Amino acid sequence: MLPYQNLHQAEAALGSELTVAEKLWFNYSANKPDYLLHYHNILFLVLIYSTAPLPYMFIELSRSKKIEKHKIQSKVKNSFQDMLKCYKDVMRTFIVVVGPFQLFSYPLIKLTGIRTGLPLPSGGEMFWQLIVYFLIEDYTSYWVHRLLHSNWGYEKIHHLHHEYSAPIGFAAPYAHWSEILILGVPAFLGPALVPGHITSYWLWFVLRQMEAIEIHSGYDLSWSPTKFIPFYGGAEYHDYHHYVGRRSQSNFASVFTYCDYLYGTDKVSPVV
Repeated sequence: MLPYQNLHQAEAALGSELTVAEKLWFNYSANKPDYLLHYHNILFLVLIYSTAPLPYMFIELSRSKKIEKHKIQSKVKNSFQDMLKCYKDVMRTFIVVVGPFQLFSYPLIKLTGIRTGLPLPSGGEMFWQLIVYFLIEDYTSYWVHRLLHSNWGYEKIHHLHHEYSAPIGFAAPYAHWSEILILGVPAFLGPALVPGHITSYWLWFVLRQMEAIEIHSGYDLSWSPTKFIPFYGGAEYHDYHHYVGRRSQSNFASVFTYCDYLYGTDKVSPVV
């Protein structure tokens, strides 16, 4: 909740005229308590998960010959019922586990210093914070992922995620409830170490979720803008990890490939 009664008070306190984005933020957030703004993450989680995989679903169901050449494991065909079941299973985990965790994690958000007020971060500030968040999450989740491929970690937890040896977009967060919580630690570590504005926090989780959906899509689309990101793993890279499954001791990266390269776990092999 902002400590200003109106826009004039806000501008007087900041010593400058608010930007268009800041005026919109003031009108939206002025009377909303901070905990309610934090709970927006639950809405974003459900919204992105329910919509971002849809293009891949339509591509899969269309069986278009032009698109089929981009499918990584071309022999695997998924039905609408298969994808709907996956969606329902993940949504159940969101409702039972992730939602309550978000509700109870608000004090931790306040403790880290993530702010909700004015001014809004500049485009440059937000960009560099997101880069830091991606790098921190990528490095820490690499090691968590490797641990989940130990005998105990795989048998007790990680095997569920690998039920999809040919992954689909809806299966990106399909995992044991404890794995979702465990991998939430690397995702939260960046904002905790380098706290910024809550809008950057929202954007970080939206982008990370969209990236996870893309690499689990089962399609290596040549026109994807992520092709221009240096050291980006992508769908083909991660698809191989699922294809090998339990025996996989490579391609642990969640976003970039540098950790796999540095620690000798990188492998790119065509999957048919």
